[in-house]
Amino acid sequence: MSRQQRRKSRSRQSGVSLLKFERQCWDRGIGRLAGVDEAGRGPLAGPVMAAAVVMDRVFAEKEETGLLNGLTDSKQLTELRRDRFFAILTSNSSVLYSVGSASVEEIDSVNILNATHLAMARAIQGLPAVPEHVLIDGLPVPGLSVSSTAIVRGDGQSLLIAAASVVAKVTRDRLMKELEVQYPGYGFAKHKGYGSAMHVRALLEYGPCEAHRRSFRPVREALGIRSRSAAPDDGG
Repeated sequence: MSRQQRRKSRSRQSGVSLLKFERQCWDRGIGRLAGVDEAGRGPLAGPVMAAAVVMDRVFAEKEETGLLNGLTDSKQLTELRRDRFFAILTSNSSVLYSVGSASVEEIDSVNILNATHLAMARAIQGLPAVPEHVLIDGLPVPGLSVSSTAIVRGDGQSLLIAAASVVAKVTRDRLMKELEVQYPGYGFAKHKGYGSAMHVRALLEYGPCEAHRRSFRPVREALGIRSRSAAPDDGG
């Protein structure tokens, strides 16, 4: 077997494994199955976003080794490959998708975990048709109106969750590029709001902007440092 054939074989094996949970649901008679994942829990700025993706079974089983060959956790893909999969997923009639978000204000008000759950619920609610069951990356999400299965590291084990991870991340990354125009100097287009050295330096230099999550420690610390440096000297 040639090296190219071995690569294709591994890709097929990986693709089959990514439909394990889907097939369990489909074989139980669940027709409209959704995968849900989030993007942006860790950054210091910007909203947290979630996507819900429903895929026709025939399409999924055909394209796992075709158009969707190599689809996995968005963090493991290059930006170019994420954009390619995003274009496929959002333009195909066999795929339904929805994106939900929770704002910076909501994150600061209810904490990032609850805000993430809120974004996931909104993504599910935004689907054109209500799913019969949902596969969720990570831990269970309380209060959903549909039954669900939580899968730890599901974005690397479920094709639907992997698809949702790509849709959520690409959508959020593009929003952060827009925020770079609105709030220049922080480098949002480059680091997407994560706490890189460049971002922390900008925080200390300019202070937080409206896009920053003030409930996150580095942002609070930057606020405190700037407040102290701006205080009048009353030492005489």
